[in-house]
Amino acid sequence: MVKVYGIPNCSSVKKALDWLKQHDIEFEFHDYKKVGIDKKKLKEWSDRFGWEKVLNKKGTTWRKLSPEEQEKVTSEKAALTVMAANPSMIKRPVVEKNNDLLIGFDENEYTVILDPKSTNQL
Repeated sequence: MVKVYGIPNCSSVKKALDWLKQHDIEFEFHDYKKVGIDKKKLKEWSDRFGWEKVLNKKGTTWRKLSPEEQEKVTSEKAALTVMAANPSMIKRPVVEKNNDLLIGFDENEYTVILDPKSTNQL
């Protein structure tokens, strides 16, 4: 089963969900805003991608932090704390399928990793 983590009104999440529906791939959606996210899951993603990639510094939520608050996010521990408290700061979507993990929306990656009918290779 594919699990998609994100926020429903995010354009990247919408693209990912539309892609999954178009390819008849069943998925479960985890809404950060409603359900939140625990630090254990964030740590798992951070271990895989690095906390710098998981933390979305381009979004509005990050920009709303004061410069002093932003300057304190210099370690994985600080990043995990700020993302757990502000799930909108997590890069999205994050997609899990078995041992595969994707972050962001890349149609080619989705095709290769998520579409069982695909014959493409990365």
